[in-house]
Amino acid sequence: MRKLRPLVISGPSGAGKSTLLNLLFKKYESCFAFSVSHTTRGPRPGEEDGKHYYFTNREEFNGLIEKDEFLEHAEFAGNLYGTSKRSVDSITSSGKICVLDVDLAGVKSIYNSQLDAKFVFVRPPSLENLKQRLIDRKTETEETISKRLARALADMEFADSAAGKNIYDLIVINDKLEDALQQLETYLADDINQVRN
Repeated sequence: MRKLRPLVISGPSGAGKSTLLNLLFKKYESCFAFSVSHTTRGPRPGEEDGKHYYFTNREEFNGLIEKDEFLEHAEFAGNLYGTSKRSVDSITSSGKICVLDVDLAGVKSIYNSQLDAKFVFVRPPSLENLKQRLIDRKTETEETISKRLARALADMEFADSAAGKNIYDLIVINDKLEDALQQLETYLADDINQVRN
């Protein structure tokens, strides 16, 4: 039996990654598991250590970096976040497909690591469509939407570049959710069948 390759999924905020992954997890509930990241930020209400994140302090996190324990790590809003090799190995050893939902910097770090993963980029059909999705959320300020759109443009330009095409195994244009899910299912069919059998 071949070893299951983790699934690294990325794409702009609002492209539909979470929706696609939720549908995939619901349809194939015993096949997938999210890698649990480490963070130095405090837990939000309802979050549990070891389930949503591994909550740690900056000193311990930096110690893990020094020991080369992370596939990727970054700092956002003054807090450190990272994906540990151990977390990914634990899921793949359990016979499930490990899913990592990361940003572009994380994609590049994981691609340059020793992890043999599958890389999928989920994109909206257009920037205009993405802008409308972000507006429809009613959770974003105009400034936040502008920042997200600028980042989305950079992410999509990278995915379309020679370097991006070298990394990403599949680019899903999430125009119609059912079609996007079908693309993802088709791409992962062999892995899903291996887990189920």
